[in-house]
Amino acid sequence: MKEQEIKISGMNCNHCVMAVKKELSKLPLESSEVQIGSAKVTYDNSKVSESQLEDAIVEAGFKVIK
Repeated sequence: MKEQEIKISGMNCNHCVMAVKKELSKLPLESSEVQIGSAKVTYDNSKVSESQLEDAIVEAGFKVIK
């Protein structure tokens, strides 16, 4: 299992949090905790890649801060 905290740009309300949660829920994650400005995820890196996580956040309309 891998645990990762992702910083996210452009989030400023609970609607933003729900949009990111919705996209992340489409991935086979062990757990995810989304707050304004970040997401903390636990996943099996043989099933989910970092680029898939980033793509889900972009799909929700936000930008990953590297």
